[in-house]
Amino acid sequence: MAKRVFFSFHYQDVIDFRANVVRNHWVTKDREEAGYFDASIWEEAQKKGDLALKRLINGGVEGTTATCVLVGSDTYARRWVRYEIIKSIQRGNRVFAVHINGIKGKDEKVKTNGKNPFDYLAFHYSKDGTSLEILEYSAGKWIEYADAPGWKLETTAPKNRWGTAIKLSELGYKIYSWVDEDGYNNFANWVGN
Repeated sequence: MAKRVFFSFHYQDVIDFRANVVRNHWVTKDREEAGYFDASIWEEAQKKGDLALKRLINGGVEGTTATCVLVGSDTYARRWVRYEIIKSIQRGNRVFAVHINGIKGKDEKVKTNGKNPFDYLAFHYSKDGTSLEILEYSAGKWIEYADAPGWKLETTAPKNRWGTAIKLSELGYKIYSWVDEDGYNNFANWVGN
């Protein structure tokens, strides 16, 4: 059965066409074969203030089972991409990223891969492993993430995480390459069908 996927991306990558290659690859497939329904909200997102945008994102993530972060050149540093990642994890979505700079843009050129957004967000586990705080890497240092609070964990974290901060990339959040890893044919597997 096809899953509902929330796509997180920097709007510039839509303008450059790359994000839409991934988001629209299902058009030449049947929905079940593609493995997902697109639950993105980007068309509305540009018109909203911070609180309204958070509500819009929260609503967009609701009802989805996976979140795919489309990684262009500057995606890793985008405030709302970070928020979408955190809200997706908090919701329990399968969260993964896909490098899209290997896709030719509307200028027919490719770019080098952008930085992994999972290297710029971290969880700081409480000393007893029962809750976590969110950290983000900004201006050369780790700081408390201001857009969303941490939360109490349903089950206590493994003891080796207690009192430590761990980047999302070290917690198993994966990043794939659309071009190098044949995203057209493998996307459904990445979503977790």
